[in-house]
Amino acid sequence: MKANAYTRAAALPEILQSRIAILDGAMGTMIQRYRLSEADYRGERFKDHTKDLKGNNELLQFTRPDVISEIHEQYLAAGADLIETNTFGATTVAQEDYKLAHVAREMNVAGARLARAACDKYSTADKPRYVAGALGPTPRTASISPDVNDPAARNVNFDELKAAYYEQGEALLEGGADVFLVETIFDTLNAKAAIFALDELMENTGERLPVIISGTVTDASGRILSGQTVSAFWHSVRHARPLAVGLNCALGAALMRPYIEELAKVAGDTFISCYPNAGLPNPMSDTGFDETPEITGGLVEEFARAGFLNIAGGCCGTTPDHIAEIARRVANYRPRTRHDPLFSGLVAA
Repeated sequence: MKANAYTRAAALPEILQSRIAILDGAMGTMIQRYRLSEADYRGERFKDHTKDLKGNNELLQFTRPDVISEIHEQYLAAGADLIETNTFGATTVAQEDYKLAHVAREMNVAGARLARAACDKYSTADKPRYVAGALGPTPRTASISPDVNDPAARNVNFDELKAAYYEQGEALLEGGADVFLVETIFDTLNAKAAIFALDELMENTGERLPVIISGTVTDASGRILSGQTVSAFWHSVRHARPLAVGLNCALGAALMRPYIEELAKVAGDTFISCYPNAGLPNPMSDTGFDETPEITGGLVEEFARAGFLNIAGGCCGTTPDHIAEIARRVANYRPRTRHDPLFSGLVAA
């Protein structure tokens, strides 16, 4: 399986140079559409757990794997080349909020295996499908105080984050991930902990997978929450030699455009990914967000026409219909061209 993963991963740069690849859409807001109960989250295994578990979506790997597999397969049927594991919050740091840090590793292995099975089912010689092992930002930040009265206070440190991400990366690798996706970054120091952990993991195992890094611009200031501009963010993570760097979440595509354009200009030696929300939250909408597939697809098409993209997908509020529309719209455009000085030997043979 690992040899096959390397073969698949080695083909990714060629794919990204030949066409715009499609990433899947939202997992969390898709799960919400199933209207699962507390009992669905608990299942038999966690029925006596002392904390409420509804909303801990990573538990569904164990208690409702049918839901996670169905969502994966819907995105693959819509045309996704890469699907994310349902592991956004599957770190010991995040799971401690539910008193489930001890099952975080198992969550990642199980999540990757579900995505791997779905990809293997839909892969063909002409269209291989890839498992992107998702490493989310954690609910604790190394750069920002949780106490407005004590700016120096921190509720997590770099070493704790690094250990959590190392465990997560190791488990995703075991479960069959092809790519690591460090995503929804609002604190660059957290991201650096993830990058450091993955680099150490690959040094220790000799099993080197490509890494995609995706930040989040939180408002019209054009900065991520820890204060960096898009350009500064790129220069802070460039040493990781990522397969792609991009933006996701927080903003819809219309508001994201100047920031993805800036990133496409400054990150000349890597590929660019973009997976925006379906506009702004709207509780009156079926998806909970403003934009229909046609609107989101049209906006992402503008990015492709402008030459910004190598990977396109969706974040909160997007559905398989959104992804199918994005795939249809960007298929007529060439991917963004990048320079190649950093990519020699990126993926191990």
